Amino acid sequence: MPLTNSQYNALMRVYEEKRAKSRDLANLHYEHACQKVPELASIDASISSASLDQAKKLLAGDDTALTSLKEDIRSLSDRRRRLLSDAGFPEDYLEQHFECPDCQDTGYVGTKKCHCFLKAIIDLFYTQSNLKGLLEQENFEHFNFDYYSSNYRDRLSGQNSRELATRAYQECMNFIHNFDTEHGNLLLFGNTGIGKTFLSHCIAKEVMDSLHSVLYLTASEFFDALLEKALTRNDESCLLYEQIHQCDLLIIDDLGTERNTDFVVSQLFVCLNDRILNRKSTIISTNLTLEEIKTNYTERTFSRISNHYKILRLAGDDIRIQKKLMYREEH
Repeated sequence: MPLTNSQYNALMRVYEEKRAKSRDLANLHYEHACQKVPELASIDASISSASLDQAKKLLAGDDTALTSLKEDIRSLSDRRRRLLSDAGFPEDYLEQHFECPDCQDTGYVGTKKCHCFLKAIIDLFYTQSNLKGLLEQENFEHFNFDYYSSNYRDRLSGQNSRELATRAYQECMNFIHNFDTEHGNLLLFGNTGIGKTFLSHCIAKEVMDSLHSVLYLTASEFFDALLEKALTRNDESCLLYEQIHQCDLLIIDDLGTERNTDFVVSQLFVCLNDRILNRKSTIISTNLTLEEIKTNYTERTFSRISNHYKILRLAGDDIRIQKKLMYREEH
């Protein structure tokens, strides 16, 4: 997934700060060591002088200059290490130390992103997703089919709660596995407390762990962000607006809980349509029925959803209430 310019620049600023910190520390070490061992400064001056002299000889055609320079530097470096050791300093005290020795805090090994840079990308995505911390518990490892009873019959679909959950789980897995190729979209709908938000969080973790950006917003936060951008156009609102349109996966939670206005209706269509055209995935969760979605957000928006989204229904008893009852029984 290509980072946006702002995301890439944010990461590179972190790496610049790391390198600056290691340089400053190395300079402090050098000053401290020279105070105790003044000869160190003259050794470094000798190394610089020898490098310059041998470079001149090399340019003049002396083929032995490079070998001679290596021997001089080796001898002077050995002398420096002995002096440091005799003064009680570690031998590598004057060397610059990096958080990541593989890339020396540049983020790259050659032209390839270092493993530390890939981890930094994931950490950035977690931070910008609004989900950091939640996903330690809300992930597929903690998904439990026991909360979906085969005895609960959904009148709308004719299926029981377990059947609906099984299909939703399988479709979510397909969504993840085909994320890079199909750029799919999901609509999760059903009554309150049956795991719609939990499932979207599960997907978000898998998507971010595979180096894709995710942005989670409640419906109110989503429309407030769009309104803020329209009214103020300040840097913060513009950045969030950019994330809404450019993130690999946008999650709009609890559609229908926001205050419905003409602005809301029009902007929902614009955003969903834009993301479909640009092959950016979106997950919407809502307590609304399909008919209510069509009524509240116009048939044009519903057409986009029905034609470009996998529509998944969940039904059953409120899982939060089930958990409370189970906790009481255990205690």
